[in-house]
Amino acid sequence: MLTLNPRSDNDIITTTGRNPLYRENEVLFMHFTNKSILEIAMQQSAIDANCNAEDFMQEQNIIVTSAANPNARKYLTLPFACNLISYGNNIVATITEKYRQIVSEYINKYPVEHCFETPNLHVLNDAMQEENLRVCFMAEYFLPNLEELKAIDCPYELKILHSGDFDTLYTDTWGNALCKERRELDVLGIGAYDGTQLIGLAGCSADCETMWQIGVDVIPEYRRQNIASALTSRLALAILERDKVPFYCAAWSNIKSVRNAIKSGFCPAWVETTVKSASFVNEMNAGKAH
Repeated sequence: MLTLNPRSDNDIITTTGRNPLYRENEVLFMHFTNKSILEIAMQQSAIDANCNAEDFMQEQNIIVTSAANPNARKYLTLPFACNLISYGNNIVATITEKYRQIVSEYINKYPVEHCFETPNLHVLNDAMQEENLRVCFMAEYFLPNLEELKAIDCPYELKILHSGDFDTLYTDTWGNALCKERRELDVLGIGAYDGTQLIGLAGCSADCETMWQIGVDVIPEYRRQNIASALTSRLALAILERDKVPFYCAAWSNIKSVRNAIKSGFCPAWVETTVKSASFVNEMNAGKAH
C-alpha cells in the first residue's frame, strides 16, 4: 500500500480527548450557524442554476434558463439540458429553453419528492429520450449540523495532508477522496495511518469559492472501525476553520455513504437530478466517462 511521511509534528492530530488542532466549537463556528450554512449553499446553487437563492424557498415550482457561470461548481458542465434541484420546498428546474414544455409538464404533474424517483422519473426520461437525452445523475447533498458536528475519535494516527502530499495517491484506492481529472482542486486532506501505511483518506476539493466537497475512502480490511467518520468529521472541522462550508454528496442508495455522512455530523440539505446526453450516459455505462 502507499505510504506518506508526516509533513511535521504540527500536522499530526491527536485522536482522542480534546484536540489542540481545533478551537472550541463556539469559537470555531463564530462565522457560521446552521442557518448561514444553508444560505451559503442556496446561494451557490443559485449561481449553478442561474436563479435567485430565494427561489428555493418558494412554494411554487420555478423554471429558469441555464447559463454558464465562472463561479459555478467547477465540475459542472454548463449550460444544463435539465437539472432539477430541491431543498424540500419546491423544484427549481434549470434548463435549456427548448425543453421548457417537457420539464414544466413533468414537475407540475407530480409531488416534489416523487419527481426525483421512479416510477414518475420514467415519464421525464421517456420524454427526454425523444431528444436524445436521458436522466443520468441522482444525488443527495449533505451539510454539517453544527449541533452534532464534533471530532470523532479514531483508533489510528491521523495526519493533515496538503495538495503536495497527494501526488502519488491518484489511484482507484482513493478515488472518492481525490479526483485525478481535477487534481488542482484537491486542497486539503486527513489521512489515517497504521504505522506508515495509509489506511484511510478524506480529501476535499475546492469546487467553488465558498464550499469544499468532502470524499472519503477506507481500505476494506480496516472498515467498521469509525475511521471514515473520524476522517470526515475532522476534515469538516478543518474546512470550517478555513472559513469554507464543507458539503458531502452521496447517491441516495449508497447506504454506507449516507450513514457515514449522518454519523459524521451532517444532515440532508438538497437533492438534484440531472439529464445528460444519451451518448454521455452510454459512455458512463461502458466505464468511459468521468
